Amino acid sequence: MGRGKIEIKKIENSTNRQVTYSKRRNGIIKKAQELSVLCDAEVSLIMFSSTGRCTSFISPTISLKEFYDRYQQAAGTDLWQSQYQEMYNNLKKLKEINSKLRREIRIRVGEDDLEELDFDELNRLEQHLENSSKIVRQRKFSQIATHTETTRKKVRSQEQIHTTLMQDNFQYEQIEKQYALANHQGISSLELATDGAGGPHIFAFRLHPGQHNNHGDEADYDFHQLRLA
Repeated sequence: MGRGKIEIKKIENSTNRQVTYSKRRNGIIKKAQELSVLCDAEVSLIMFSSTGRCTSFISPTISLKEFYDRYQQAAGTDLWQSQYQEMYNNLKKLKEINSKLRREIRIRVGEDDLEELDFDELNRLEQHLENSSKIVRQRKFSQIATHTETTRKKVRSQEQIHTTLMQDNFQYEQIEKQYALANHQGISSLELATDGAGGPHIFAFRLHPGQHNNHGDEADYDFHQLRLA
């Protein structure tokens, strides 16, 4: 039995439509390949499915650019003219915007003569300058505040270091005084009280044997002859 004739109309069922497209797409690509080989023809084929997927074929003997260049020559048309015109119009607009911006910059820095500006342009220029000046002042004050705070932190840190050094120096002076007193009085032990967080410290001192002090019986010693017990 021969195949029945299929009515050519859109397939409403999306699944059946996709299956039919896949089968016929493969068939037409196969035909294009056969035509290119059997007849030495240059064939180009581009297809888009309903989902936007692109499928293409080009004869291996020619590039896509060469193919469309030959098509434009044969058809007497320019496929890219509309694109070139659109790009040219966009470039023209950008040049106009650039020219206006450059003119505004020259006016703001005083390179252009203000005599050419009308009253409204002068008002806009004045407003722009005031806004720019406000932004500059805010940024300057922000940097000053940041620098001031950083300097204050450094000063506080140096003050703390200075206070610690003064306390250490005071403790060392007290210890030296106690050493000198111990050497003068000939005591063998001495308790030194400190005002630090560590509480009082006990220092025991011994006299070197065989040494005599100025009183005759006790050993005589100086600051360097004291040893911790």
